[in-house]
Amino acid sequence: MTDSPAVAPHQGARPATGRERRRHHHLRDLIDEMLASVRAAANRDLFSPEERTDAEQQLAAIMTRVRAEAMKVADEQKPAA
Repeated sequence: MTDSPAVAPHQGARPATGRERRRHHHLRDLIDEMLASVRAAANRDLFSPEERTDAEQQLAAIMTRVRAEAMKVADEQKPAA
């Protein structure tokens, strides 16, 4: 998304449990990368309006996938009726 170096994840964020972090490490890595990019860009206008629109569309697509995965995991964890 940007060429700026990544910033370490925010230490005040609620840590995931060890088991959850291991099960969803790819998602956690993606979220950490996205948060680092947001922090690096804070209070700076790094994107043109077109780039911002593209980034928002990409984020919407990512969030659709995240919600679908969360629903899948929730369904798998439901006890059989």
